[in-house]
Amino acid sequence: MSTHNNPAITAAASALLQARVTRTPIAPISTSHGIAGLDVAYAVAELNTQAQLAAGRRIVGMKVGLTSKAVQQQLGVDQPDFGVLFDDMEVLSGQDVPMARLLQPKVEAEVAFVVGRDLTGPAPSYAEFLAAVAYALPAIEIVDSAIADWKITLVDTVADNASCGLYVLGDQPLSMGQVSLGELGMTMTKNGQTVSVGTGAACLGHPLRAAYWLACTMAERGQGLKVGQVILSGALGPMVPVVAGDVVRAQIGALGSVSCRMV
Repeated sequence: MSTHNNPAITAAASALLQARVTRTPIAPISTSHGIAGLDVAYAVAELNTQAQLAAGRRIVGMKVGLTSKAVQQQLGVDQPDFGVLFDDMEVLSGQDVPMARLLQPKVEAEVAFVVGRDLTGPAPSYAEFLAAVAYALPAIEIVDSAIADWKITLVDTVADNASCGLYVLGDQPLSMGQVSLGELGMTMTKNGQTVSVGTGAACLGHPLRAAYWLACTMAERGQGLKVGQVILSGALGPMVPVVAGDVVRAQIGALGSVSCRMV
């Protein structure tokens, strides 16, 4: 399936955009629109990214998805995926999260990185990548799918901007050398009850490896990463559904805690 001027791609992008605007989940576009293959799925996502940019939104970061081996096996893939974070997706720790903007949200605890200098040109070495990462922060990603009942294949989640919803950032950044990210323990509570536990190693073996995968992937696509951008590196434990009224708090080892309330 060619990705240029393909009516199926345009129609799928339009259906996903409409689903989010009206907050009405739709059937998987992999079946309803015959979207198949990663390249085509990313082409659908890119159309909607361009539409958002034209509407005045700004890209402030990227997310890495499918970093857990269990989830990869579930979807039959051997690599993560990525999505785009826009400026109006950011929530600061302790703030309310507007459920009115979401369809069927779930939360997961993650390590967020802040890019300290532009990464442009060819794929960086791991050391070059490390030199470009300034800080780590605890984060909660509020994932959200436009596909009804989360009945997603790899193609569906990629086309739907990697099931991006909103994200919550902790307050206190730590510089990179100060914390052992692979050994971080994570505990997430919902209304005071523990609902998810995990470690830094659950995220592609180490959160920085997931972020490095992203840096290389963006370089290959000729896009790079820019100073000040956020990288959400992937879940440290299972994701959990939330409803209005829920208070979510994640404690991520030495990175500290981050919290939000769904309203």
